[in-house]
Amino acid sequence: MNTTDRYNRQMILPEIGEQGQDKLAQSKVLVIGAGGLGAAVLPYLAAAGVGEIGIIDHDVIEISNLHRQVIYKSDAVGAYKAEEAKLMLTALNPLVKVNSFTEKLAANNAIKLFENYDIIVDATDSIAIKYLINDACIVTNKPMVYGSIFRFQGQVSVFNYQNGPTYRCLYPNENTEAQTCTDAGVIGITVGIIGMLQANEVLKMILGIGEVLSGKILVYNILNNEQQKYDFDKNETPAITQETFEKQYLKTEKLIEEIRFDLVLDEIDSDEVLFLDVRNEDETPKIVLKNNIRIPLSDLENEINKLDKNKTIYVFCQSGVRSKTAAELLLKQQFKVKSIIGGALEMKKILETKVIT
Repeated sequence: MNTTDRYNRQMILPEIGEQGQDKLAQSKVLVIGAGGLGAAVLPYLAAAGVGEIGIIDHDVIEISNLHRQVIYKSDAVGAYKAEEAKLMLTALNPLVKVNSFTEKLAANNAIKLFENYDIIVDATDSIAIKYLINDACIVTNKPMVYGSIFRFQGQVSVFNYQNGPTYRCLYPNENTEAQTCTDAGVIGITVGIIGMLQANEVLKMILGIGEVLSGKILVYNILNNEQQKYDFDKNETPAITQETFEKQYLKTEKLIEEIRFDLVLDEIDSDEVLFLDVRNEDETPKIVLKNNIRIPLSDLENEINKLDKNKTIYVFCQSGVRSKTAAELLLKQQFKVKSIIGGALEMKKILETKVIT
């Protein structure tokens, strides 16, 4: 396949040429999140000829995603986003190597993963994950291309670029609350525009052209087409090393306690406990208990006020993976929480056995 023919229209730009195209081919970019922002970032990186693209996302495609996550088809509902995105990118440009990871980004995999890439793109909507990405980027000395959405407005910036300001310089308060698209609503065009602006920052860094949004944040409103660009400085904050990173994040992960459902059967009617189902609304089997509540994991950060800190929370998902992520979030907010081993699938078996006996 003739690479010159594929990339001809961008290679004739004096700022790119053959040398720039070679830089793109040798670059490696990791995109965290294959939702709305990721769906806009990924095709443009692949089409431009970025040599290796990593995609990490543990979520599956839902029908409500399709109005903004336009790289997926209706018949892909239920499939892993990372795997479907890989199929799409490979079909778009077979010259690009695409790696998909159907796992959640966490402290135990972030550093090792980031070390394999040149640029990290934050295409998530979780405040907690953004701090994790930022801190892992500092440890591995990688630039972080940031994007966020609120209704008809979006933000773009680049952190930790050439020892520039970090996410913590702009947002030092980790307890900041923000609504997700599920709560606040979003139109697909907003994430499309912001995602493409993120892709633009990636390409500028690789090619060494233009002015990178380091120490600056671009705010764009699609309703009136107004945009503002604000400067911010690097703050003197305690250095983040791999040791302090692991102490801050892995400590919480190690504290997560798991428990078998059969050991808490006598508590299924207790007012002192709450069974928290963090699966999506359409997932089965249904688990119906007197004291259970369903809050999908993607909504938990913004609906945490629905939970009572005076109660012990037994959190479960489908098989026991997402529940540990939810437990980690709740632990950081000082909840008493345990993750149920085996999730709803195991709980269903035990409940059926209990009814029979």
